[in-house]
Amino acid sequence: MVSAPELTRMIKTKGLPAEPVVIEANAAERAALARRFGLPGIDSLHASVALEARGSAIRATGALTAAIRQSCAISGEDFPATIEEVLDLRFVEEGTLDPAQDEDAEIEVELDAQDCDEIDYSGDAFDLGEAVAQTLGLAIDPYAEGPNADAAREKAEIKAEGEQDGPLAEGLAALAALKKS
Repeated sequence: MVSAPELTRMIKTKGLPAEPVVIEANAAERAALARRFGLPGIDSLHASVALEARGSAIRATGALTAAIRQSCAISGEDFPATIEEVLDLRFVEEGTLDPAQDEDAEIEVELDAQDCDEIDYSGDAFDLGEAVAQTLGLAIDPYAEGPNADAAREKAEIKAEGEQDGPLAEGLAALAALKKS
């Protein structure tokens, strides 16, 4: 069974709004998104998105900001984090081809940092809210460390990245000393 999106904001493709679309997730939507993304909580989620028709596609540009609570990857303690993400999306009707592409030609796509994410939709509307939710999900750092991460490492006697212990580390240190001389 496929569950319904937690943050639905359907936008009709005809007669796009002239002003940016503002999305504010309510408490129930934030709680559902927190469950979806495995977060202790989402305190706020705001997006402002300008829409522009470009041929058969719709370009959506704007910004997403969210105040979330997540668990430290080291200590497991919850801590607050802020997400600030630029939105640059392109909604394309399912089954449409770029007119510059020939169906029989081999398609080679090169993407760079300026390219936007492309999202298929069908019918006469697309879900901008789900696109914002997916952007949030991708922006969350799954290995984020809270303010007590170093203390938790020390207590568990876990070495920081780059620090090593044992015979191999001693051998590497000896080789490094020889190389210096």
